[in-house]
Amino acid sequence: MLIPTPDVRVGDRLGADAFHASGLLVLSAGTELSADDLDKLQRLGIDLVDILPRSGEAEALPAEDYAFSSEPREAAREKAALAAYQEAVDGIKTTFEQALEEGFVSPEQVARGFNPLADQVHEEKDVVSLLLVLNNRDDYTYQHSVQVGMISYYIAKWMGQTEEEALLAGRAGYLHDIGKCRIDRAILQKPSRLTSEEYEEIKKHTVFGYEILKRSGFPEAITMATLQHHERFDGSGYPLKLRKESIHPMAKIVAVADIYSAMISTRVYQKKRDLLYVLRELYRCSFGELDPEITQAFIRHMLPNFINKKIRLLTGEVGVIVMTNPCDYFRPLVNFDGEFVDLSERRDLEVEHIFV
Repeated sequence: MLIPTPDVRVGDRLGADAFHASGLLVLSAGTELSADDLDKLQRLGIDLVDILPRSGEAEALPAEDYAFSSEPREAAREKAALAAYQEAVDGIKTTFEQALEEGFVSPEQVARGFNPLADQVHEEKDVVSLLLVLNNRDDYTYQHSVQVGMISYYIAKWMGQTEEEALLAGRAGYLHDIGKCRIDRAILQKPSRLTSEEYEEIKKHTVFGYEILKRSGFPEAITMATLQHHERFDGSGYPLKLRKESIHPMAKIVAVADIYSAMISTRVYQKKRDLLYVLRELYRCSFGELDPEITQAFIRHMLPNFINKKIRLLTGEVGVIVMTNPCDYFRPLVNFDGEFVDLSERRDLEVEHIFV
């Protein structure tokens, strides 16, 4: 349970890791708090902490809530998330089929497919791990749609939008590729690079999707996201080569989610990229192609997920990320068996892989 730090007592156990605002891990879940720990939390400005129920309160709560180990709860959450994710994948597959056969999409079907997933994962803190757990090689088009819906939902929340607005963004991401139902599957599943003619055919999915959702009565924010999620700030996108303010705000959110999901996924002609590489590439795109405010907010909220993850350098050394660097997002402080190395100061060291 979350309680104000001044109300925490000596002997309480942390139910979740306590982080400084900079992303530094201060105390780990399960720690039995001492007077020094309480003083540290207050000195570092940590106003709220998650503690396990105290002995006098335990009987009113499920046993797993006050167990020393949080693993059973994590396993249960992961299992529930997997079930909701698969339900969403099945739902978008049915929606694609309906769009192809009948030319429209049922808003109720979309809500049944996406909303339970949003309900299940809306408080998930480790978004990086969640997305990778849910990611596999099967049904790329459908899984990609679900992931873009999830990421769009998170981005909207991180941008300070209401739950209702975030759900709208989630549904926009969930449906962004619906027009691909009208693209030849031989092109969608081609195991090699597309020809210029095939690429031009793929680009039509934005217009096809817009037409289907417009006919189905979806809100403008969703239809515009479907039409414009491949537009770019510098005018290099499609189908209309729009620039900056001409692009609908919802399309700007979905564009970031679309690129991130595509790059962390394994596709028939492309291996998934390393996580830090993907965020670095998004950062580069924020200077000219993607909305900089949305993209950099996404990066800032994703980076704390890397704390406590293992990292391997090109030299083969393996360490643990201790803290992200606010001055250089992609070169964290790493613990190599007791030796702390600030990669922002060691430009000769390059990251090869982050394990999640």
